[in-house]
Amino acid sequence: MLSIQGNTSQSYNRITRRTMLEASGGGLLGLSLPKVMAAEQNSGAGRAPAKSVIFLFLFGGPSQYETFDMKPDAVSDIRGPFKPIASKTPGLKICEHLPGLAKVSDKYCVIRSMSHDFNDHSGGGHYIQTGHRWHIPVGAGFSATPQDYPSVGSVVEKVTQEQRGLQAELPGYMVVPNRLGRLQEQGQYVRPGEYAGWLGSQYNPLTTTINKLHDTDNPYWRSCGDEELNFRFEGLDEVPSVTIDRMQRRASLLTQFDDQRRILDSGNASQLDALRQRALGLATSAKTRQALDVTSEPASLRDRYGRHLFGQSSLLARRLIEAGVRFVTVHYDCCDGYSWDSHRNSDDVKNHLLPTFDQALSALLEDLDDRGMLDETLVVAMGEMGRTSRPTPSWGRGHWSTLFPAVIAGAGIRGGTMYGASDENGRYPIDGRTSPEDLAATIYQALGIDPNMMLTMPDGRPIPLVADGTPVRSIFG
Repeated sequence: MLSIQGNTSQSYNRITRRTMLEASGGGLLGLSLPKVMAAEQNSGAGRAPAKSVIFLFLFGGPSQYETFDMKPDAVSDIRGPFKPIASKTPGLKICEHLPGLAKVSDKYCVIRSMSHDFNDHSGGGHYIQTGHRWHIPVGAGFSATPQDYPSVGSVVEKVTQEQRGLQAELPGYMVVPNRLGRLQEQGQYVRPGEYAGWLGSQYNPLTTTINKLHDTDNPYWRSCGDEELNFRFEGLDEVPSVTIDRMQRRASLLTQFDDQRRILDSGNASQLDALRQRALGLATSAKTRQALDVTSEPASLRDRYGRHLFGQSSLLARRLIEAGVRFVTVHYDCCDGYSWDSHRNSDDVKNHLLPTFDQALSALLEDLDDRGMLDETLVVAMGEMGRTSRPTPSWGRGHWSTLFPAVIAGAGIRGGTMYGASDENGRYPIDGRTSPEDLAATIYQALGIDPNMMLTMPDGRPIPLVADGTPVRSIFG
């Protein structure tokens, strides 16, 4: 089921009226549509800008040693239990459990030198998705706050609203299959990074919801039935006797609007009315409902992506981009509290995580390429950190944000390449260190948005979209 997600943590409900008035009024200085559309860069990305972005976020931190930066010549307790296999990229040592990605490595670049010092899941997730450090210290919080920086997707949503207006049939920014943290344990974590923060809740993503079957279920690791994959607005199932007019009055939607009013707590009637009209328009749009119907895809293609939640969500991302959404984030959440955060052992990495990721991403890249969409769609796949070189006795690994990989493809990216390098033990970048700021600047550049354009903070201070970030221009052809 698909719902309109606001910032739903308890801290959001304590927002003061003044704070939200300031936040909702915080706009983009100079980020008018003509300037955005004219913001061509003197680089490869400027010659081949992305029309859209698919961001696959592997929350928890995939290990560099077990994915794209293997160290087979290191000592045994560093190199790990998995072996490298050949790929189409000279010199790329890719894990044996990523055979699909090995076959299509000519379509993507591996950045082997991602690095930051915020060794924390929530803060790292905020950093990666916004290009700004989280204001909460490491270990001092888990959930999003109104003071967070806006995600790249939220900036894209603002630009899209300027271009299309609030009556568009599709949003500029969507998150699937759930907000990050919704499937972890009881869903008590509202992980930061995907929201608009102080830019204003009208630029939050439109978010789908998919439920677990029970508390210990992990739909990322099993085949999901079509009845589960009902990516819809809550309360808007196809029921012949229920008209669109009646759907608009369904209590579930009205409850969400009331929740939105409490979240805003601003008394800004015009803003609430705009949010209400946009939500209703999107909810009843035939184009939206059609785009969310993954079951209409050929069975063979759905099998190719994988019938698990990550595969079907990645297929949904392609459908949404094809329909006109500009930025789609696909979360690989940690339902069991670990998943990619592989402290305990490497068994889940081998048996579940790598196979589902390999199947979904390789299918997505081939599908986009087959449809002629890869040249205009930037695809990014990564986590928020890497893993320690020294394992636990059961072959788990701890947190290590100092070095981790990212896969980036499409929109002029030179496939079959690598950028940056790590030391012989996979602990530190020794060439081409790439920060979250650099990554955000690269994405903005690919979209034709100048990363030096200015945001206005709630207190009136101007800051650039990305401070201290430099686009990685050499990865573009």
